[in-house]
Amino acid sequence: MRPMLATKGTHVPSGPEWSHEVKWDGVRILADVVAGRDGRARLFTRNGNDASLAWPEIHTSPLGDRDVLVDGEVIGLNDEGLPDFGVLQERMHVRSAQTAARLAERVPATYMVFDLMRLDGEDLTGLPWTERRERLEGLGLDGSWQVPAAYDDGAMLRDATLQQGLEGIVSKRRSSRYTFDARSPAWVKLAHRHRYSFVVAGWRPQEGTTDRLASLLVGEPTPDGLMYRGRVGSGIGGAATRLLSELVKPLEVDASPFADEVPAVDASGTHWVEPRVVVDVDTLSRSPVKRLRQPSYRGVRSDIGPEDL
Repeated sequence: MRPMLATKGTHVPSGPEWSHEVKWDGVRILADVVAGRDGRARLFTRNGNDASLAWPEIHTSPLGDRDVLVDGEVIGLNDEGLPDFGVLQERMHVRSAQTAARLAERVPATYMVFDLMRLDGEDLTGLPWTERRERLEGLGLDGSWQVPAAYDDGAMLRDATLQQGLEGIVSKRRSSRYTFDARSPAWVKLAHRHRYSFVVAGWRPQEGTTDRLASLLVGEPTPDGLMYRGRVGSGIGGAATRLLSELVKPLEVDASPFADEVPAVDASGTHWVEPRVVVDVDTLSRSPVKRLRQPSYRGVRSDIGPEDL
């Protein structure tokens, strides 16, 4: 069982046939509660994997033993009070109930429920979004399960989410049905991408080669040294590969210039370089950046050096 997915948009759809919601920076989860389980939900990821153990605080339905199947996003708040996928990463792959309970105390999660596909044994997937939404709002969810607001003005919501540092918006046709395991043009997502400058401190070759640059390891200068922020491969095409190779290969050194530890999956096969070259990167991550999300290389900054960051 996999959720319905949105298509990537280039602009906010307008008109009375659309409704708009905040795009949450969290973990997509389907919650399935079957009568006779004492309200215990089975939680499934977007890939269909059972994640019930990882989220004990949302594992029990606030509707008790009532039969229900809902779709939503599990979110956690960072130090700035904003939903942040990064704070949940430690919790996503937990396989120990004891560890899950401890992490739930330290990083509590909330389930933002935005769709209702089954209620009291009735399949609602063939109903328009407006009818499913009305029934969802009528459930009175509160506490660890919440129903986020929907808005008529998509342009306003886009601007507001950008100003507030949220991830973006999702626009939904009011007439849309719910189709499992499908990417539908009836749901359109627009994520806010942010651009930052980072210092290159390593490069990795293309798989099957030893000398063709395919990705960069980048970091941020701090008072504690150069801190690792992630690996960037998207956006590095033929011309960029040649330019970057000319810039970084003469700077190779024997050891990592990063002050913190680089994850083994990124460090393996990396050529370390002196941190002199600055590049611009687009990412879904917001400032302050702890780890890049879906980063894309945008170009070399020849006008500034590491000391300017």
